Amino acid sequence: MRDEPASVASPPFSAGAEALARVTEAITRDGGWWPFDRFMAFALYEPGLGYYARGDVIFGAMPEGGSDFVTAPELSPLFARALAAQLAQALQATGTQDLWEFGAGSGALAAELLAALGERVARYHVVEVSGALQARQRERLAAFGDRVCWHAAWPDTFDGVVVGNEVLDAMPVQLLHFDDRQWFERGVAVAGGALAWADRPTTLRPPVDAPFVPGTVTEIHPQAQAWMRTLAARLQRGAVFLVDYGFPEAEYWLPQRHGGTLMCHRAHRADADPLVDVGLKDITAHVDFTGIAVAGQDAGLEVLGYTSQARFLLNCGLVPLLEAADVRERAMAQKLIQEHEMGELFKVIGFVKGPWFEALGFADGDRSHRL
Repeated sequence: MRDEPASVASPPFSAGAEALARVTEAITRDGGWWPFDRFMAFALYEPGLGYYARGDVIFGAMPEGGSDFVTAPELSPLFARALAAQLAQALQATGTQDLWEFGAGSGALAAELLAALGERVARYHVVEVSGALQARQRERLAAFGDRVCWHAAWPDTFDGVVVGNEVLDAMPVQLLHFDDRQWFERGVAVAGGALAWADRPTTLRPPVDAPFVPGTVTEIHPQAQAWMRTLAARLQRGAVFLVDYGFPEAEYWLPQRHGGTLMCHRAHRADADPLVDVGLKDITAHVDFTGIAVAGQDAGLEVLGYTSQARFLLNCGLVPLLEAADVRERAMAQKLIQEHEMGELFKVIGFVKGPWFEALGFADGDRSHRL
């Protein structure tokens, strides 16, 4: 969970200096301009330099531990235990035995799901592009032995149930700027030896014809949608459950959201300048769930449902889990469902390839009609 915008103290010059020098050199070599998605990919995933490619601790409840933000699995183990009920149903309904997690972070979700699901999971597959995170996950999940395996890239084909928590929001986005007459693609240039925003005319457009106000800056999500199409093409039989923050199309491009949703996170504080402290902070954008749903459907998946995280977890049996928890656990888990915390901003979307089934998590409060 990322906090509200606040000022972030600049690090010593030496911190991140290599990442800044490397990206400045690369942009200069390529003609002095990069589209933002290329810059974001470097800042997050460049080997040894990108935010997710370094070995620093980045997941945790408090900044004192060196973390930058907390995700639901670190916030409360009850998130995974409720989610496990849905995954167990999906494994049975699809006749599969393997779980696949994309972007497993600290390994907290995998550990809780393996413990909760037991023998219902024959193999737990982690698809993780970051070698640093893979090493941390291997250490945390060592007790589960060879039931857990890692993949640095997509398998050609696979069966099973897929889960992804806060994966889509970290996929590089393209930025668009509207000046009241035309659209520009906003990218990153080198000016006077420093990084700066620079716009170029483009044929790219948001997917809706909305009344955009002059000065609008927004994101489009071709990489996330391509990822969804690849997942749909390679999954032969199974189900998919993705948890993230975002909106359906009609809410994403509202005129009042003229500044877009791009945000950076460091030490549990947020700022809106990804050109500062390159490689030292997370860069994220909200998910266009309509685009994800359409990409999945066009590639052969069926939508099982779409709802808020709060409604999904309650449908999956969170209440009895809360009743059995101690006071501290209960207080932390409440943040999973409170509207002003994670309960409403975060959504869950589900897909299936194979026989359709009534998914437990969408039994009450399904919002698929809003996609």
